[in-house]
Formats: sequence, structure tokens, C-alpha cells
Amino acid sequence: MMESGASSAQLVDDSRKPSYATQYLGAFSACMGALNFGVAIGYSSPAGSMLVKPQNMTYNYTDGELYLSEGQNSWYASTLNIGAFIGGPLGGLLINAIGRKGAMLSTCVGLLISWLLTIFAQNFAMLISSRVVVGLAIGINCIAANAYIGELASVEIRGTLGSGFQLMVVIGIEFAYIFGAIVDTWQLFATICMCPVFVFFVLILISKESPVYLLSKGKEKEAMASLQFFRGKDYNIQRELDMMRADMEEARENKVSVKDLLVNPHLLKPLTISMALMFFQQFSGVSAVLVNLTSIFKEAGTSIPESLSSILVGLVQIVATAASSLFIDRAGRKILLTGSALFMAISLVALGFFFYEKAIGQADSLQWLPLVSLMLFITSASIGYGPIPWLMMSELFPRAVVGEASSFSIMTNWSTSFVCTLTFTPLQDVIHDYGVFWMFASVCVVNVAFCVLVVPETKGKTVEEISAYFGAPSPVKSDPNEKPKIDISIIS
Repeated sequence: MMESGASSAQLVDDSRKPSYATQYLGAFSACMGALNFGVAIGYSSPAGSMLVKPQNMTYNYTDGELYLSEGQNSWYASTLNIGAFIGGPLGGLLINAIGRKGAMLSTCVGLLISWLLTIFAQNFAMLISSRVVVGLAIGINCIAANAYIGELASVEIRGTLGSGFQLMVVIGIEFAYIFGAIVDTWQLFATICMCPVFVFFVLILISKESPVYLLSKGKEKEAMASLQFFRGKDYNIQRELDMMRADMEEARENKVSVKDLLVNPHLLKPLTISMALMFFQQFSGVSAVLVNLTSIFKEAGTSIPESLSSILVGLVQIVATAASSLFIDRAGRKILLTGSALFMAISLVALGFFFYEKAIGQADSLQWLPLVSLMLFITSASIGYGPIPWLMMSELFPRAVVGEASSFSIMTNWSTSFVCTLTFTPLQDVIHDYGVFWMFASVCVVNVAFCVLVVPETKGKTVEEISAYFGAPSPVKSDPNEKPKIDISIIS
């Protein structure tokens, strides 16, 4: 019977390449969560201009209107990160307890609750609660969606599919910028922003579960059916299934604790790099700029309306992120990160120069500079430092530790994002606008050196090759004459 099964498996041409259409479909479904992520980020910029009123107004719910002070608005824009900080490690637990698909479905509940809290908010506490809840959902989804995409993707398109997460984030941000410019009230704005949640729910509901998760739960038939769906009916999945199973058995035999992550050099090195990439991503000022984009353009005082300027920057961000997804597997991670940090530094220096000239009353001939600088800044970030830290987070670690290590990286990202977005407005008062942008530029310069000297290239490399680069012990090779542990013929 086993010989018959083996010959049946060999009827499938081993030379065939996997189908990519179903992989793109699965990745798109997961990335709809990223679009909702972007909508939540983008909401705070236009909504902030609707919520913040002159200092002589009362900041409470009066006659159907809720107003915030500048300080309250800083907290409102930044507290999303508190929820996401908690959601990251929680997501690591959920993806193993209820699956990647189950974890993503659970975030739909959080997203709906957060928008309903916003729509019916009657005080500052309700608004803050809504941002914490949406952050919690986003933190879970970042772990679940990236794990799901990484596990369904073939190695040849892993980078392209992984970068799709960031592309959908920026599309969501642009969605918020556009509707924020059209509607007059933040309640109606929130109602519109809630609509993509339902699309995300339907797409995930009909999606296949990750084959890796199914195999980890002993559901071999379901795992094979899932992997066959993502690779195409004519692709021989036997070898890939056997590799998945071997990886899982190795992971069970070599369980890793948090202490192991911190004391084993071959784990600590990639963990340090991943956390550093997240740190540099946020202290380049990307999140602080995006959630305060409308106010930055308003402060610049250019002739172009701030809502239109924000939309233009958002469109550039989409184009740049889409371009990045097309050649991220060709150019490589390292060169894109280095170039991204370099041009972000240049654009921030130019933006700081404009605000310095404005402070001394000599910026009349430089009215074009804020828009151009921010377009260059966002383009540079979108090509490199937007998607690649998230992508490399799933590439740098062996499967046995990717959940635990990713949680550290996620918490680094959200904690630094919280600090940057919360302190952005107070820093403007202390060191002026130009001082803030030059501070971010100096971080980008250090970042360039880090990318050149420390960051490895992971393009086209397997998990085993990347682990070997960091000095991981070589896995024990299996006997090539050993019969497959899973008989693929049982699904035919």
C-alpha cells in the first residue's frame, strides 16, 4: 500500500512550479486587516483637526459636540500604541491557541467595538478607550497576518507577499485622508472608517487556515488540503510537507525559553537586529509624521490646503509602497533599508530647514519645500523602512522561536511609536519644529551606518541558511532513503 501511495504521489510532476494565484488571494485576505490598521492610523490626523478647538472653548461634551485640547489630542493620537503593545504578545498566544485565521477573526470584534466607541463617544475617556481597543486588535493582527502570509507563501514570492501588508496599511491611511477631507464631522468619519471591517471579516471567514498551524495540531488531511490549495492542484507538496513536519518535530524537541533568546548568540543576534530595525523605523519619525500630517501642513502655512497636501502625500506613499513590493525580492532587503534611511535623512534636513527659515521670516520663496520634502520622506520610508522590518521579523528567526522573538520586536515597535507620537507636539514647543525634524534626521544618519555594518541580506535565503549565518548548530540530516512520513495519496 505504501509503494502504491508513493507511486501515486510521483505521478505529479516534481518539476512543476507552484501556482501563485491562490497565495496572492490568501495574502490579500489577511492584508485587509492591514488596511483597517491603516484606516485607524490615518483617522487621527483629519479627526484631530475636527476635535481640537481654540483654547477658549470648553473641552467636554456640550450640546452634542466633544472638543479636545492639544494635549488631549496628543494622547488620543498615541494611545493606539498602548493597545498594540499589549496586543502583540497576546497575538503570539492566540495564533497558537485558535489559529492564524481564528486570531484574525477575533480582531474584527475589537475593530467594530473601537469604531462604535468613537461614534458614540461622549467624553475623552470613551475616545481614549476606543484607541486602546483598536490598538489591541491591530497588535494581534500584525502577528497573525504576518505569520499567516509567511506560512502560505512560496519562498520565491515571500518578500512580495510580505510587503503587501505594508501596502494595504498605506492604502488604509489614504482612505482615511480622503474621507477626512470630505466629511464634516468625526462621528460620520468614524462610521465610514468602520465599513472595511466587514469586508475583512468575510474574506477571512472563507479563507483556508494556515497549513503550518493545522499540521501543528495533528490535522494532517486538513494541512495537506490547505497547502495543496495554496500551491495549486498540479504541484507536488510532499517534500514541503515533510520539511514542515521535520521543522515542527525539531521545534518540539528544542523548545526555547525567553532566557534562551537572550543568552544564545545565534538567537540574540537576530533578535537585536529585529528590535533595532523597529526602533529605527519609529525614531525616524514616520508614525509621528503620519498621525500629525494635517497639523504639520497647517503649521507650515503653505498656499495648498492641508487636506489636499495630506492626500497627495498619501498617494505618493501608495505608489512607493507598491513599487517596493514589485522589486523587494530583486533589489534585496539591505540595500533598500540603507537607501531608505539615507533619503529619509535628506528629506528631514530639508523640512527642518524650511521651518527654520519660517521661524526667522525668510521662507516666502520656499513654500513648495514642505510638500516636496514630505513626499520624499514618505516615498523613502515606504520603499524600505515601512515594509522591510516587518518582513525581516519573520525571516530572521528559526520557526521554533519566531513567535517569542516576534513578540519582542512588536513590543519594541509599539512602545517606540507611542513615545514618538506622544512627545511630538511637546517637542515642537521645546525645540521648535525644525529641531524635531533635525533630531529625526540625526537618527536616520545613525541608521544608515547600522544598515551598512550590521544588517544581513536575507533575500532568497531559507530559514536554515539565515540561521546558519548567525551561527546556529546544523540540524541533523534525515536519511534520504527514509519513506515519507505523510502519504500524500490519502487526499486523492
